[in-house]
Amino acid sequence: MKVYLIGLGALGAVLAEPLSRAGISIIADPARAARLRAEPVRINGRTLDVTISSPEDLVTVPADLIIVAVKWAQLPAAIAAMRPFVGMQTTILSAMNGIESEAVLGAAFGPETLLYGFSVEVDAVRQGHDISYSRPGTLVFGEATNNPPSARVAAIKAHFDFCGLASRVPENMLRELWWKFMLNVSVNQVTAVLRMPYGVFREGNEQVRALVRSSAREVAALAQAEGIGLDDNDIEMFFPILARLDPEKKTSMLQDVEAGRVTENEMLGEAVLRKCAEHGLAAPVNGWLARLIAALDSRAG
Repeated sequence: MKVYLIGLGALGAVLAEPLSRAGISIIADPARAARLRAEPVRINGRTLDVTISSPEDLVTVPADLIIVAVKWAQLPAAIAAMRPFVGMQTTILSAMNGIESEAVLGAAFGPETLLYGFSVEVDAVRQGHDISYSRPGTLVFGEATNNPPSARVAAIKAHFDFCGLASRVPENMLRELWWKFMLNVSVNQVTAVLRMPYGVFREGNEQVRALVRSSAREVAALAQAEGIGLDDNDIEMFFPILARLDPEKKTSMLQDVEAGRVTENEMLGEAVLRKCAEHGLAAPVNGWLARLIAALDSRAG
């Protein structure tokens, strides 16, 4: 299987590491490709063994699978960079945060090319070209429903298994995607505003958990309006998972805030506010959190 990945940040590198055992190419624009070739990414102290492919290369080979792991603001440029690698049989799997990237990618390449995806229980941190993690997590992916999985999903799952990439194909992918969205919205925003690592959940801080619950309940109400059944039991599933992560590691949004980068507020908190407005739902907690994150973004370089 000819596999490409675009977005070699913390999550992208964690996904690329096991897939490199069978060969994987990283799509990058010419300038970034030159930087990656000159200074390869290191993961847990080891140089990541991948091929760097640029749209400007004289020969581009169509992909069987392209995994998209870029940040929301990078998605338009990623779509342009991906085009030379997309063929008639290419499947595109979005591993991005949020619930909107699949629609954007589907509009660009056709909804029939798309699979949904997200990673859970990953505690990777990026500092320049160095990425570290203690838990690589699991890639959850598939079509909207997988009962049973289609032939292409089964083939991709078999490739992931061969490479040693932990993955799971749920029956109801859309419900799981919304669950991860609910976790990302609440946990990312709260930890970024409070500047707290995952250790706060291992400590069992009830004030922080209460904030997470308040944010998540607004997302659960939105999910129910969208026909996705999420409730308080799904929210309580967050805390055992978070307590297992490296207590010194941080959410991606907190990493962005501390590095002076623009966060993914637009596809998390602000997405909740947009969709709640469509349904006439109130979201005061996420409105407050999103405004605080927007204020931090206004100072980002």
